[in-house]
Amino acid sequence: MEQQINNAQPSTSSYRDSLKSMDTEEHIDLAFYRPIGYMWACLAKKLGVTPNAITIASIFLGIGAGVMFYFNDLWLNIIGMLLLIWANSFDSADGQLARMTKQYSRIGRILDGLSGDFWFATIYVAICLRTNVTSEFFSQHHWVIWVTAVVTGICHAKQAAMADYYRQFHLYFLKGEDGSELESAAELKSKLAELSWKHNFWKKLTLTFYTNYTINQEAWTPRMQALRAELKRRFPDGRIPQSFRDAFRAKSLPLMKYTNILSFNWRTIALFASLFLQMPWLYFAFELTVLNILLAGMVIRHENICKTFTKELEDGKY
Repeated sequence: MEQQINNAQPSTSSYRDSLKSMDTEEHIDLAFYRPIGYMWACLAKKLGVTPNAITIASIFLGIGAGVMFYFNDLWLNIIGMLLLIWANSFDSADGQLARMTKQYSRIGRILDGLSGDFWFATIYVAICLRTNVTSEFFSQHHWVIWVTAVVTGICHAKQAAMADYYRQFHLYFLKGEDGSELESAAELKSKLAELSWKHNFWKKLTLTFYTNYTINQEAWTPRMQALRAELKRRFPDGRIPQSFRDAFRAKSLPLMKYTNILSFNWRTIALFASLFLQMPWLYFAFELTVLNILLAGMVIRHENICKTFTKELEDGKY
């Protein structure tokens, strides 16, 4: 998810500056989506189009893709695939434009995250409706595919949330607070308490959504939270030694490939394969098995890394 608001800092327009970091970029993104996204971002910058406007456009493209996947016609499905690729190029462009023009905001980050939810909600519904009229088994047991879709959607949301969280934690040690979107639920709750529903309705609504999102991320990472607490205790001024940052980055870097697999590209490869096979329900099976196994492995390994570094800090290292 990206952040987007106006900032007084000077803007940049180089391709390199439009990237998050080479540590967290995925190979397919670097080879395909980021160059295309950069072209869209440069065009949008010239036309005065905001990152949020690009995000909203991506939502409509993604929904259109989902509609095309309902039809049991390969050529219409291919049109849907192209629309989804277009939508993701916009999803790349909004973040690249935000970094180029220094336009960041929490509402932009939330909107960017919701865009993918809209895409896949439409895709899930299309798969269910299509499967129930094209499969003999599912046509006789309509509820099975819907229950499968709901469970898969819950898993999808958790996979994406945790992949994003681990990327932000990695970027925090790589680039510092300015280069990361890492948040604290306690600080968000404090900000939320200062807002009133009567005078700050929309701001409080978006912050409530984002706070709950962050709370859920923290609930899955108790050892990460223990490490964050120990870092705050040892370095209350926030000046974490570079030696610690480098050591954590070295351990965290191998896990970034898993966060990338749990993101967009490998999902769509599996989705497109299931459509070419004319068995779109296979996509649900992929998410429920392969991606959940990767999620579990990623969480366990990252928690163990955090446990090790917390113990080292308690013992006076760094």
